Amino acid sequence: MNIPITVLYVIMMSICSLVVLFLLAKLIGNKQMSEMNLFDYINGITIGSIAAEFATAETNEFVKPLTGMVVYGLATALISYLASKSPRVRILFSGRVRVLMDNGKIYRSQLKKARLDLDEFLAMLRVNGYFDLSQIETVLFEPNGRLSVLPKSMNRPQTPQDSNLPVSKESIFYNVIMDGRIMDDTLRSSGKDRNWLMNELKKMKYNDISQIFLASCDENNNLQVYKNE
Repeated sequence: MNIPITVLYVIMMSICSLVVLFLLAKLIGNKQMSEMNLFDYINGITIGSIAAEFATAETNEFVKPLTGMVVYGLATALISYLASKSPRVRILFSGRVRVLMDNGKIYRSQLKKARLDLDEFLAMLRVNGYFDLSQIETVLFEPNGRLSVLPKSMNRPQTPQDSNLPVSKESIFYNVIMDGRIMDDTLRSSGKDRNWLMNELKKMKYNDISQIFLASCDENNNLQVYKNE
């Protein structure tokens, strides 16, 4: 079956578009949606839109969308770099932290600057698990659009320090087996080797690694195993 030249061209340009998008994403840096400010979010949408145009551009027109993608990507990376060096640039593009509530007082002017009405503010507090405003000491509105809530001392969760209880040091868990495969690099990072792992699995009556969906160990030689179900 002969594939039309036009279809082959679109496939080739789509692959090129994906490669350029990948390189720009690595240049800009990885951020979760919740960590993006409005400027980064709009730029991301714009670059994606231009990439779609790039994939379907006419033979002699692909340079224009390619140039647009590169310019937007470089501009975003440059602004991100300048923001990391200058607090003024960071505030200009990301915004500043705003105190919406403190010591039992809700600041209407700060809510207005944050573009929040009272219903939205209360809803965001409920999402954070706070239904009673009297339990809250301070509420901050972060540049990424999330609320940071400081509960009053009497309403915060009790910690071992409050009761003077001795606690053991927490340890990182290393995923040493995933989908029935031993992760040798992670195993070495944990300070263990295959002999230790196989001996521990034999103690737990696991003779076939393919039966294991996930196995994790910590620095205290604790091994947790989850079977394939």
